[in-house]
Amino acid sequence: MNTVRVQFNKHFKEVNQSTRRYRAMRGSAGSGKSVNIAQDYILKLSDPRYKGANLLCVRKVNETNRNSTYAELNGAINRIYGSRAEEFWETRQSPLSLKSKVTGNEVIFRGVNDARDREKLKSINFAHGKLVWIWVEEATELQESDVDILDDRLRGILDNPNLYYQITFTFNPVSSTHWIKRKYFDYESDDILTHHSTYLQNRFIDEAYHRRMLRRKEQDPEGYAIYGLGDWGELGGLILKNFTIKEFDTDYSMFDSMHHAQDFGFNHANAILTVGVKDGDFYICDEIYVHEMATDAIIELADRQGLNKYLEMYCDSAEPDRIQMWQNAGYNATGVIKEPGSVQAQIDYLKQRKIYIHPNCVNTAKEIQQWSWKKDKKTGLYLDSPVEVFDDAMAALRYSTEPLRRPELQWTNERPQGW
Repeated sequence: MNTVRVQFNKHFKEVNQSTRRYRAMRGSAGSGKSVNIAQDYILKLSDPRYKGANLLCVRKVNETNRNSTYAELNGAINRIYGSRAEEFWETRQSPLSLKSKVTGNEVIFRGVNDARDREKLKSINFAHGKLVWIWVEEATELQESDVDILDDRLRGILDNPNLYYQITFTFNPVSSTHWIKRKYFDYESDDILTHHSTYLQNRFIDEAYHRRMLRRKEQDPEGYAIYGLGDWGELGGLILKNFTIKEFDTDYSMFDSMHHAQDFGFNHANAILTVGVKDGDFYICDEIYVHEMATDAIIELADRQGLNKYLEMYCDSAEPDRIQMWQNAGYNATGVIKEPGSVQAQIDYLKQRKIYIHPNCVNTAKEIQQWSWKKDKKTGLYLDSPVEVFDDAMAALRYSTEPLRRPELQWTNERPQGW
């Protein structure tokens, strides 16, 4: 067979050989944990010794599997089998699925975003074999009750003595108070394997990435500790603590008002939030959060997802050309007028409200749990200025305060004089 020799980081050897029920893998961005797990699964699912094994890949929102778990597994197939990949694996785009032509083992993809998604998990069946492995990518997105439902699916006698039940969690740690730390890292059990990895242990990382991480280490030491070293985040210096992640009805009729807010980006994220306001409190109902996508492509995405064109959309006024593109596409977009002290004023306004984040807004939830004040390197004291890294959804959240914080302004889609 004309295959490409698959390469692993030796740091993951123990993980790949483990048959414990839970593999909890926290790691920094760029640590290679997801690439490793994808290769590990493809090799095992292709191996006749594991015939009858089937894999379920889970993200909070099912559609995000397409560009994460599904893409990683496809990449692993192409690395291992090269030009002959189609001879050994069948891939489907709708619905997402993979099937080994050697063993008949399958991979399916699901979300746990709402009650309907969770109910579908209870009726998973395969033509051959059983569900024995579950991969939960970005596991910190899930609620503890979501994982309990998944855990309940792994039960029953296995016909093949080589098979074993196992759930694998891969994630970048966010807060030290997160339930996943308590459930798996603070509790010793023979059923649990915990693992920690960083980009420094990944022999396939390029020098440019190393330089990027060193810049973050210099500019945002606390953020670097989480996303560079894979450490658990602490609550010190967090800007907003008055938020709750929970499910709620996102229908327009449930709120006193509703609007969009957008922070433009390309290399960093372009974030669009749909925000409902009820009794002065903020409800983050939905998000669009994309990287390296041109404005016209983002508009097409918004159209496909049914973003309401009639709601006001408050945008970064530093990008008038992009605002014009959204207006030309029929959206009710306008620029947020910036003035000295507006960032602090927006934050102060948010601090006085309750903020509810729907679980499908996974990127907003991630950002708000690590959005922090800058720290003076000499004194160690926090400054009245936010860290300007991984804050794109937070910028959109700030813009969403403007029609309520400054109701005296006559908001209009016309460009301010001087643009």
